[in-house]
Amino acid sequence: MRNPVRPVLVVIAHGSRDPRHAATVHALVQRVRSLRPGLRVETGFLDFNIPSVQGVLESLAAEGERDVVALPLLLTRAFHAKADIPAVLRDAPPQLHIRQAEVLGPSPLLLSALERRLYEAGLTPADKSSTGVVLASAGSSDPEAIAVIADIAREWWHTGWCAVRPAFASASLPRTEDAVRDLRALGCERVAVAPYVLAPGFLPDRIARGAAGADVLADVLGPAPEVARVLLERYDEARLPLPAVLGA
Repeated sequence: MRNPVRPVLVVIAHGSRDPRHAATVHALVQRVRSLRPGLRVETGFLDFNIPSVQGVLESLAAEGERDVVALPLLLTRAFHAKADIPAVLRDAPPQLHIRQAEVLGPSPLLLSALERRLYEAGLTPADKSSTGVVLASAGSSDPEAIAVIADIAREWWHTGWCAVRPAFASASLPRTEDAVRDLRALGCERVAVAPYVLAPGFLPDRIARGAAGADVLADVLGPAPEVARVLLERYDEARLPLPAVLGA
């Protein structure tokens, strides 16, 4: 039986006209449910898909739920996390107590998921020192988000890859194909592209086209078990009481 005081986890996904996007989101959410039996997990979309975030929140309020953790299904803190999602949550039914969880990244678990996808695509741990990796993200006009991707690339390089270069499918440079050429020129024996995206869609397809000159193209992160574990970590963090302020 579900613990009535446990907040409902509402996963907020961007949404896409590409049906693969919603299917992948639902597969990830199902994995989260399997890892935490008894936790109620709902999915709402900002655009293109149903149910909408607003619709999910209204349904929960009508059912008598009062405590919600809203978790952005995003890898970086960019516009959606800073503006779109808070705006939607402000319009939620007033009887709901909603805490917005942090975005998923950065996290060591996500690096593990990236490596999982590369190994599934044909690489082995023995290939690391001779392989250059393109860390290909969707891209953003937010400098904070771009800096985070660069930091992740540096951190990942220090785990033993020949080199790791960030790339972006939109809004920022370099593009995936430019990073592939850069790694070739650097002398890496092979080049792999690791999409740092959660689900298929328009921008991941652009990443795939830019990877035409690479030796290996990994799949999107999707419902990797490590990603599901990060979701639950963010949920648990959001449930923690705020630290007391000295002198308050």
